[in-house]
Amino acid sequence: MKKDDPNNKSIRELTRAEEQIMQLLWDLERAMVNDLLERLPEPKPAYNTVSTIIRILEQKGFVGHKAYGRSHEYFPLISRTVYTKSHFRNLVVNYFGNSYRSLASFFTSEENLSISELEEIRKIMENEINKQKKQKK
Repeated sequence: MKKDDPNNKSIRELTRAEEQIMQLLWDLERAMVNDLLERLPEPKPAYNTVSTIIRILEQKGFVGHKAYGRSHEYFPLISRTVYTKSHFRNLVVNYFGNSYRSLASFFTSEENLSISELEEIRKIMENEINKQKKQKK
């Protein structure tokens, strides 16, 4: 199965530091360690720290590289969308008993959403319902 396949359930969760580096790589598409280091907030980690994180991401199958002599240009092997879908699926399974109804109930009752936000969510859901009904015809 391809790593970038949205149905790939073997995508591992990232640590906060790994995710921070991946967010930058997804934005930049290709980067050297110095490029990543420049975009990290203060206090900036050491070069070796970023280099170690990127190598761990490579071992986990999230990142690939192209060598230019002793320098390496890194790029994502897994898209942000695929990781987000996998991470979200894990959230629903682990915290909401694999129930999207429970997830929706939680957000609508616990997050103090405004009436306009709730109406916007309802509109999005109605559009998706109509779209799926049309596909079934």
